[in-house]
Amino acid sequence: MGKITSMPASANVDQLFSRLEAMLGRIEQLLPAPPGEPDWNASVAFRWRVQNGRSSLLPVDRPHAIRLSDLRGIDEQKGLIEDNTRQFVQGHPANNVLLTGSRGTGKSSLVKAVLNRFSRQGLRLIEVEKGDLVSLPDIVELLARRPERFIIFCDDLSFEASEVAYKALKSVLDGSVAAAPENVLIYATSNRRHLMPEFMSENLEYKHVGEELHAGETSEEKISLSERFGLWVSFYAFDQDEYLKIVVHWLAEFGCADSAVVRAEALRWALTRGSRSGRVAWQFARDWAGRHGKEVIELKRKSVKLAGARRARPR
Repeated sequence: MGKITSMPASANVDQLFSRLEAMLGRIEQLLPAPPGEPDWNASVAFRWRVQNGRSSLLPVDRPHAIRLSDLRGIDEQKGLIEDNTRQFVQGHPANNVLLTGSRGTGKSSLVKAVLNRFSRQGLRLIEVEKGDLVSLPDIVELLARRPERFIIFCDDLSFEASEVAYKALKSVLDGSVAAAPENVLIYATSNRRHLMPEFMSENLEYKHVGEELHAGETSEEKISLSERFGLWVSFYAFDQDEYLKIVVHWLAEFGCADSAVVRAEALRWALTRGSRSGRVAWQFARDWAGRHGKEVIELKRKSVKLAGARRARPR
């Protein structure tokens, strides 16, 4: 009867390690790759995108070219944001900013305008959508190694009661063991002051302690998120006169003349939209310029020819 030979123990161990390495290699292919460094010279604005489990910073080919001087009727808000951003760019202490208020009043445009104002001084903007806020710690870690100053921009930010992404935002703002880097701030816009919905039932949680009124735990949790923004900037709806001033400004940018007829049309436009906001004023100016563009171009050409004729006329 023949002998049964056994494989040496060392051979079994080698075979086991070999199989484990092969298994780990297959698992690594399924895991998301760490975000790579973008071409920082490609743009002054970037978008954080997650596709097929892979995250990356993509340069924005054509950043919005709006200027601070284009934003009318919000001088106080402009001053606050411009001063805070200037402090940040110059390396001084500055605050995270929450811009809240009426729709179409210039919240998002103001953030884009300060980017244009300070981009030559090293300011960069990273746009992050609400669904990707869970990646904020990774984004901050990537930016902390850079010499530029970064604004992480979260536009139209609000959370429903069932969402948990706001916890990642709270952690980055103020609540993590790791200190926030000095070259990163968060600017967020929202129509909600506290970023989360408020319900009538939450009023029942308030308690009277002597002469004081104390909020319930649910309200405290919601308020704690907005309180982590050091600077609150509120925006309000425009009155008719301010709305018309914005209309006139944008008409001039499009090369259209101001008139009583134009203003009457602008008011009708606002009435159909149910709003006298800066956005509505800009949209009306675009529509008016588009419908009268040929006349405007012809008028410009005639004025240029007339001016040239005057200059060429002998004395």
